[in-house]
Amino acid sequence: MSHQPPARVGIITKPDEPRADLLAAEIALWAAEREINLFVNDRVKNLPPGTFSASAREIADHANMLIVLGGDGTMIATARLVGGRGTPVLGINLGTLGYLTEFAVENALPALENVIRGDYEVEPRMMLDWTVVRDGDHVGSASALNDVVVNKSALARIIEIDFSVNSQWVTSYHADGLIIATPTGSTAYNLSAGGPIVTPGTEAIAICPICPHTITNRPLVLPDTAEIRLVLNTREQEVMLTADGQTGLMMKAGDQVEIKKSAKTFNMIRAKDQDYFQILRNKLKWSGR
Repeated sequence: MSHQPPARVGIITKPDEPRADLLAAEIALWAAEREINLFVNDRVKNLPPGTFSASAREIADHANMLIVLGGDGTMIATARLVGGRGTPVLGINLGTLGYLTEFAVENALPALENVIRGDYEVEPRMMLDWTVVRDGDHVGSASALNDVVVNKSALARIIEIDFSVNSQWVTSYHADGLIIATPTGSTAYNLSAGGPIVTPGTEAIAICPICPHTITNRPLVLPDTAEIRLVLNTREQEVMLTADGQTGLMMKAGDQVEIKKSAKTFNMIRAKDQDYFQILRNKLKWSGR
């Protein structure tokens, strides 16, 4: 499937990353030669004449395609800015793992040439909506691309979480915490905690207890239609809900967390010959034949 070339392109960069500044300037020259309207994160200095500077929020509001220069953390932060808009995002990897930032620095300009020709694919990634209800009041809500995690502070003892699906009680977890992950987030905290890898596009949500007290509490995979409810039963301990490891909310005993698939998606630009299993082999150092 071919796409229309973008009219307004925005660049969002990883903070305090000199390589991002250099690459942004290189892309700005490339865009100027092709008379492409380019908006660059205002944290980048010394841009070529004719390049517009704006905040990340302003860029997300007005660009119809985004380029992220950074790592997976920068992509996740961008997902919160553009979730629901349908804006395609191309990630250039300046980080370490780079599950979400698919393109290497040396492939940045060739990838952009493909984009302006409309020769690229867009892969929608599922997101989760979460809401915390306390004494009948909503005290926090947002969306997550990777995961929603409820876990104890460093000094807290094991916590107890009631877990229900579609209003049906499933079990009570006694553990250090609980991870609710999308397929995208299955290779993040979920993977480190022993949860399953779920390939992108799979209509599923992964549930993974963190160091469960009962060895029979195993990871669980649910359909993406599942509506999940957690109830925190632990008192007098510090327990935190975190979304994508970047935003959080301190919880109290009796708090309910409602989690379900979001109507929003995060739309990633992918190379047409992209092989997800090759990414896994490279990132996880899986052995060859």
